[in-house]
Amino acid sequence: MTNPDQSSSQTAKWIALLSSADAEERAAGAKRLYGAARELFLSVASPWLKDSDFGSLLCSPHLEAAEAAHSAAPAIVAGVAVRPENFERIRAANASPRLASVPPDQDAIEFELHFGPRANGADLDILTTREPDGSGAIARFLQRFGEGIQQIEICVRDVDRATQILREKFAVTPIYPQTRAGADGTRVNFFLPSAAEGTKVLIELVEALGARR
Repeated sequence: MTNPDQSSSQTAKWIALLSSADAEERAAGAKRLYGAARELFLSVASPWLKDSDFGSLLCSPHLEAAEAAHSAAPAIVAGVAVRPENFERIRAANASPRLASVPPDQDAIEFELHFGPRANGADLDILTTREPDGSGAIARFLQRFGEGIQQIEICVRDVDRATQILREKFAVTPIYPQTRAGADGTRVNFFLPSAAEGTKVLIELVEALGARR
């Protein structure tokens, strides 16, 4: 899970802006959250991005697969965990985006928000728990840290190959021994590398449906 400092009162203010009736305030909150997530990501993943093999697998999560094959931009998605009541407020304020189809064994309800140029291209994945008093990953994060940046997602064209590179070249062990099913037909695996002062950053490698075509 991410640096607990990201679940500060300041971060709570950015999250609160996502449910504002004012579109510019929502964009401002998204921009700050996305910037914080990118800073966290680069604090652990900069060496990965310099590796040509890993870099060749990067794609933008919102491009068609054929277009993504020609893109090496390290696009991220900031996974922001919020309590169920705030989840509903944020969703309502943003025209009720479609809920993702999440495998039933995973403790998550989620939707995506895309803000475009006005928020420096901020892409957010808003997450909450199905069982606030349960032991699922999102529930445990909220219980321990409160609302904040729970994970950082990066799109790759081949999650198995990307996992192999991180394991063999950077000695980063995946959380799951095998790639698993993610939301909306994606294939995913997770890593928990250390950032400054020993804090952990949860990175999710996401292979979109059809990304290898």
